Amino acid sequence: MAVRKLKPTTPGQRHKVIGAFDTITASAPEKSLVRGVRKSGGRNNEGHLTMRYIGGGHKRKYRLIDFKRNKDGVPATVKAIEYDPNRSARIALLYYADGEKRYIIAPNGLEVGATLMSGENAAPEVGNALPLKNIPIGTVIHNIELRPGQGAFLVRSAGTFAQLTSREGDYAIIKLPSGETRKILATCKATIGSVGNSDHALERSGKAGRSRWLGRRPRNRGVVMNPVDHPMGGGEGRASGGHPRSRKGLYAKGLKTRAPKKHSSKYIIERRKK
Repeated sequence: MAVRKLKPTTPGQRHKVIGAFDTITASAPEKSLVRGVRKSGGRNNEGHLTMRYIGGGHKRKYRLIDFKRNKDGVPATVKAIEYDPNRSARIALLYYADGEKRYIIAPNGLEVGATLMSGENAAPEVGNALPLKNIPIGTVIHNIELRPGQGAFLVRSAGTFAQLTSREGDYAIIKLPSGETRKILATCKATIGSVGNSDHALERSGKAGRSRWLGRRPRNRGVVMNPVDHPMGGGEGRASGGHPRSRKGLYAKGLKTRAPKKHSSKYIIERRKK
């Protein structure tokens, strides 16, 4: 995977850095695994705007991703690596030996023609999904479940990975990409390897229009608003308004926002880095 920096033939091309599609092997998605998706434009079921700065964007189709990897003991062949507009990572199309087709998030190093397996008896090789209790200590993993059978919740975006550091009784100790170290039940599944498309972090849009294609509308700062619109608004000239805070008046820098009695706090050994 690599990135392409374009020649500055126009103002929009000057700073543009986009991902190369050299690893993608299919141009159209598998029809049976695609569903239509409607945009909300930030509105709720009453039509009221509940999320600002959302709207427009290119039409998309949703690809059904298998986050559970519950087809244990059935080998699958990687048929294609595809682009997915709904996530930063690439996806891989699997053909199972019994004829079923499924999409998974494509890990780094996965190639067309590889054979994958899931379940307790699967080998700890790239792309295989197995319970944390069967994964060797120190292995790099992604697509981690929080509850057995629920499906992967953690470490799913491009280039991310976690590490299995140790085990304590019924729990595995995982170091997450944020720097947080926490306990997860050892019966939860995870996939071996790191998520592919690691160069995604190097991309630069180059122009405002690319953000609009993604459905992101212009976001104006609080300090340029009037006092009626934002706590940091108002003032003569270019006055910057006081302590950074949200539109609702909550401090934005340094204030802990995690609930002090949150249930999952007992599983966190070390909090994420500031």
